[in-house]
Amino acid sequence: MLDLTRLRKAVGSLGRSIEAARTHMDSLSEDMKETVRAGVIQNFEVACEQSWKFIQRRIRENRTSDEAEHARSRRELFRLAARFGLLRDPVPWFEYGDARNLTSHTHNEAEALTAYRIAQRFLDDAKALLARLEQDD
Repeated sequence: MLDLTRLRKAVGSLGRSIEAARTHMDSLSEDMKETVRAGVIQNFEVACEQSWKFIQRRIRENRTSDEAEHARSRRELFRLAARFGLLRDPVPWFEYGDARNLTSHTHNEAEALTAYRIAQRFLDDAKALLARLEQDD
């Protein structure tokens, strides 16, 4: 049985930061908007990383060693997770993984805006993953 506390916290923090951005963004200065977006992106990075780690753990704990070792990359892991019912569709997760990698290596404003939008789409899929993991526990 997985202790999902870290994933719950990460997904919850992302949800709260996105809700705060949606609620208050119009009334903020450009500097504050940038700061709020940076917070959403930071929470996205953590939630994405936690999601990936918990997918790995679930597969390692519930599949044969051959199946678990098959996932040599994140993309392969996401495909495997979809095949085993943890994810509805692995394709959006490819984009989430790419965006997560991008956010840790860039400070480009256009790429930050892209990551911000992707983080908003990611939230529903992260919640669905968490619900699926909780269902199995």
